[in-house]
Amino acid sequence: MLSAVAATGGNKLENKEISQAVIARLPRYFRFLGELKDEGIERISSQELSDIMKVTASQIRQDFNNFGGFGQQGYGYKVEYLYEEIGRILGLDRTHNLIIIGAGNLGQALANYINFERRGFLFKGIFDNDPELLGTKIRNMEVRPMEEMETFVRENEIDIAVLTIPKASAAAVAEKLAGTRIRGIWNFAHMDLNVPREVQVENVHLSDSLMKLIYNINKRDENF
Repeated sequence: MLSAVAATGGNKLENKEISQAVIARLPRYFRFLGELKDEGIERISSQELSDIMKVTASQIRQDFNNFGGFGQQGYGYKVEYLYEEIGRILGLDRTHNLIIIGAGNLGQALANYINFERRGFLFKGIFDNDPELLGTKIRNMEVRPMEEMETFVRENEIDIAVLTIPKASAAAVAEKLAGTRIRGIWNFAHMDLNVPREVQVENVHLSDSLMKLIYNINKRDENF
């Protein structure tokens, strides 16, 4: 669960626990609203947003009511305002410093994805223990040895570490990161991490997403 305070119409809501299911939908709302804003659409109803996103209008209203509602009955939502408010809820109104642990193909791909910077996620360093990679440049960062990681995190106010390393190394690296008071770990290693409660972990299992896709493909084929 997540405790959130949202500002709507100048009034602050009291702290309340927001379910992870609601939080998981917020980035999708943000993405679709950004596309609508870029298309010049100024106002949208929950039903129109439902038709675009394939989420029920009732679910949309329930989700937004967790943060104050954002709209008026019969009037709909101001797209730009809603986009900005959801961005604030997600913490996208400020910058976050990140490092990447693992300079392989995935680490390099993440480092070169410019949309992260547009959202305020700034990669400050990249680390690896492969002698052939040390000193090479990935975008504007030089690959540093793992021995420098903890000092670098402390000296550069790093908020989030991105783990793109093998499972065998992930636990030890996560333990070292926890000792630096890092705030979060974006974990692409195929294992659950045992870290203190104050360190937030988001696990990304790419194979899980692929298996979900193939399940849905097979399910669809069965119905035809």
